[in-house]
Amino acid sequence: MATFQATQYEDSQALPNKTCSKKAFIDNKQMTFLKATESNMSNSQQTEIEASVFRQLLDHLDQHKDDVQNIDLMITADFCRNCLAKWYVKSAEEQGQTLDLEQAREIIYGMPYSEWKTLHQTKATPEQMAAFEARGK
Repeated sequence: MATFQATQYEDSQALPNKTCSKKAFIDNKQMTFLKATESNMSNSQQTEIEASVFRQLLDHLDQHKDDVQNIDLMITADFCRNCLAKWYVKSAEEQGQTLDLEQAREIIYGMPYSEWKTLHQTKATPEQMAAFEARGK
């Protein structure tokens, strides 16, 4: 089993005495990402890999846009495409970039959000709404 060492994403400083096996954890209210200790991966390489994974996630969601609605994502994973857009805006701001929510949504959805909703969003079923409401209890 691979051993991973926690690495703060913001400054890539290793956290002392924090190791785990294939799981992420929260430390000091910030998400901690993991980097395999046995690899010689640079911070730049890790960032490029993470960016590639993110692009693949967006592509996967795009390929299944008619099969997987935002409410399905919220029920199952407690995030949706809109959450990704909000996180995109926040990350851009942290990098000193200005990006509004509609611009971020266009990046995430691959088209203007209003167009995506017209073409791909369906009305939530009563079962989906019940599942969505039940998850918060």
